[in-house]
Amino acid sequence: MIRGYRVELDLNNEQQTLCRKHAGASRWAYNYGLRRKREAYKAGEKTPTAIDLHREINALKASMPWMYEISKCAFQEGLRDLDNAFKHFFRKCRLKKEGKWKGKCGYPRFKSRKKAIGSARFTGFIHVYPDTIQLPRLGLLRLKEHNYVPMNVKISSATLSEHGGRWYVSMCVHEEQAEPTPATGEVIGVDLGIKTLAVVSDGRTFDNPKALRKKITKLKRVCRRHSRKKKGSNNRKKAQRRLARMHARIAHVRQDTLHKATSALVARTKPNHERPAALVLEDLNISGMLKNRKLSRAIADVGMYEFRRQIEYKAASAGVRVVIVSRWEPSSKTCSCCGTVREKLGLNERVFVCEDCGYVTDRDYNAAKNLARLAEHENYRELHGK
Repeated sequence: MIRGYRVELDLNNEQQTLCRKHAGASRWAYNYGLRRKREAYKAGEKTPTAIDLHREINALKASMPWMYEISKCAFQEGLRDLDNAFKHFFRKCRLKKEGKWKGKCGYPRFKSRKKAIGSARFTGFIHVYPDTIQLPRLGLLRLKEHNYVPMNVKISSATLSEHGGRWYVSMCVHEEQAEPTPATGEVIGVDLGIKTLAVVSDGRTFDNPKALRKKITKLKRVCRRHSRKKKGSNNRKKAQRRLARMHARIAHVRQDTLHKATSALVARTKPNHERPAALVLEDLNISGMLKNRKLSRAIADVGMYEFRRQIEYKAASAGVRVVIVSRWEPSSKTCSCCGTVREKLGLNERVFVCEDCGYVTDRDYNAAKNLARLAEHENYRELHGK
């Protein structure tokens, strides 16, 4: 199977400078290829491919000595990214002509170093050690996490990227993994929310860190300071770095909570570490929910789609079934005790009260119990990591 690993790097100043050069070279190759493709199209000539453009770049090395410090992978992968961008552009144009695409086609645009440093992808000889990784032209780079990436496996590519002043390497690893044995635990339902990240049918709850809400005041202050700096000045660059670190911090807090919650649901649902036979989730219309102007920020701060994505790929490797329930199923309005369905249930009603049997419980817990019961329904879609 193909699996991705992402590790933070511990670089010195010289290595950071070399990584910036490779990211800049990849961006330069992308812009060079886009400019050449535009010129060829206007002149009525054949559009050059990534291989043709790389030959042209090799011919320019004599007049650009800085290219000898950069690995050829940075230029090659930048041009391949450009070809993929045009491939997706033409695909969307074709779908839009057929009436199957309503958004913008997205014609490739030039990359600017003012927005981000960018990234650089490497192929070829890549070797991983317990605490370092060896990349072409960059040599050995220290890893902050030791013995995390498997050794003696095939690594097809490694991508260097920078976020909030920190450098990361993402590796595409081809490794063998035994077929997981099917889980034999109980079926559990998971109800996602805003006040609480997730409520499980077995009684557990996962708190929502509200990463953006807790930092929104500081984030506004940092944004205001950045906007007031003179464009092109060193103070504006410093403010930009502070703003990037703040955004990265918020994203890391949210991502850490989601990983801990999804791992606990898939692998450690009980004290004896018994895996659940199935996890039941609701097919939420997140894009439609984000149109609510009063709740859009709170909904986006949860990361509901990322929660489902992590559940799907972790469950596939653990032998756990994932069942997706229709978004039109009245899981919140149905009484988990007697099955009576209420006609109306406002968002402000956090306690579910059954008018028929008098059952009183938490609204989200009631929905989670109803989702667990729907796992065996034959009309519901079952996912196996797809």
